Amino acid sequence: MALYLLYESASGYGLFLAHGLDEIGQSTDAVRKSIADLNRFGKVVKLVAFNPFESALDALNQCNAVSEGQMTDELRNFLELTLPKVKESKKAKFSLGLAEPKLGSHIFEETKIPCQSNEFVLELLRGVRLHFEKFIENLKAGDLEKAQLGLGHSYSRAKVKFNVNRVDNMVIQAIFLLDTLDKDVNTFSMRVREWYSWHFPELVKIINDNYLYAKLAKFIEDKSQLAEDSLPALTEIVGDEDKAKEIVEAAKASMGHDLSPIDLINVKQFAQRVMDLSEYRKSLYDYLVAKMHDIAPNLAALIGEVVGARLISHAGSLTNLAKCPSSTLQILGAEKALFRALKTKGNTPKYGLIFHSSFIGRASAKNKGRMARYLANKCSIASRLDCFLDNNTTSFGEKLREQVEERLDFYDKGVAPRKNIDVMKAAIENFQTKDADMSMDADTTPSKPSTKKSKKKKSKAVEDSEPMEEDKLDNTNGDASEEPKKKKKEKRKAEEELNNKGAENANGVNGTGDVDGSTKKKKKKSKKEGEEVETATEGKKKKKKSKAENEE
Repeated sequence: MALYLLYESASGYGLFLAHGLDEIGQSTDAVRKSIADLNRFGKVVKLVAFNPFESALDALNQCNAVSEGQMTDELRNFLELTLPKVKESKKAKFSLGLAEPKLGSHIFEETKIPCQSNEFVLELLRGVRLHFEKFIENLKAGDLEKAQLGLGHSYSRAKVKFNVNRVDNMVIQAIFLLDTLDKDVNTFSMRVREWYSWHFPELVKIINDNYLYAKLAKFIEDKSQLAEDSLPALTEIVGDEDKAKEIVEAAKASMGHDLSPIDLINVKQFAQRVMDLSEYRKSLYDYLVAKMHDIAPNLAALIGEVVGARLISHAGSLTNLAKCPSSTLQILGAEKALFRALKTKGNTPKYGLIFHSSFIGRASAKNKGRMARYLANKCSIASRLDCFLDNNTTSFGEKLREQVEERLDFYDKGVAPRKNIDVMKAAIENFQTKDADMSMDADTTPSKPSTKKSKKKKSKAVEDSEPMEEDKLDNTNGDASEEPKKKKKEKRKAEEELNNKGAENANGVNGTGDVDGSTKKKKKKSKKEGEEVETATEGKKKKKKSKAENEE
């Protein structure tokens, strides 16, 4: 059986025929030894056809397709034209050797060409790659290296651009920088305290906050110049007048050393740097919160922005976090403790980064493990929703947070929580209503009268409506005697309508209804029928009175 080799180079597709393999041997070791010698290897492998790429963009598309295991139309046409044709009823007397097994399976599914990818084929392709420049005649020296370099740059650039909209990388960098800044600000603040304490040691016991201490060190500078005139400025910084007075009194009786002006300038500059770092830390935290609401709103609503960002950074990306099961997410960040427990056959850790959540701290000691397991379950659901939902929403995260709160109440007080299916139905309804409201807001636009006719109609309506309002006011201010008259009129109208309906039904049954009758005749008929109904009711009342008198 003949063996063809498909080689994907940076400049095009090359098809080679491997014949006379007995000269170099059928084993991989023999092929590996014969690759270095071109005379020996050239007798076994020969070029059948070469299909160059049209442009750099075409080369990039073909490279992407090969890496994904897909056969392009160009590759299919090239193989169908160069390989020997096979009849439908008979088997192929050749096979195609490839480096990518996924590409081989796709080629076999589409064209029924038998493909193989093993160590022997890979060694042959390695020899083709080594001597590829000498197989093609018109290829100049250095052209292949330039094509490989350009294709490598464009391929890596395309892979990086593939992740442009996935801004979870920004969250990962922000949370790393936030942790680093926390350490640096604490270290520098301790250095400011230690340095300025040589001059004013009593200030450390009065002020505990690092940012306030640096601000005061910059403001006070020399303690000997601190007097009661500076009390208003000190109260603005500290926020407490008693503390400001205490600082002034401590400065008067301080036991610290005097510092030279150069030393005080250095302390002041360093305090300013610490203040700038702490302010930048606050702005970075605000940036992280905004980014988390854009990337993972449900996870941020459930567990908080900082803990959610730490989970994403530890997993590598939001997609990796969404792929993690809840059991992995529960101990994410406690890998050392896990492997130590597995090695020593001890108890495995119950929680990792999730421990920083407020829910774990609020749970009792015996329920911390249960709470961590339940919270990890909800976090995995929230991360998957954030990863695969098209529209950003916090409705699911808020409902999941309510579930965790209910679970805490269940562990503490025994209150039964709601069912998960009911909560998810409510979250979906909330999500759909929010989408509907957003679409309605987008569709509705303020309507403006564009023609003079609409203005005229509005003015007429206003003119007509004004006397109606006056009539209403007059009626409300009228005597109370008019109310029974109105009630009588309404009763008469109701009776007339009932009589008209009864007459129409009677006419429809008897077939005596005149369609062409005038309106006056109808009014007369309705009046007569109303009188007949009144006489009938009076007769009934008289009969009832007579019966009552006979019984007495």
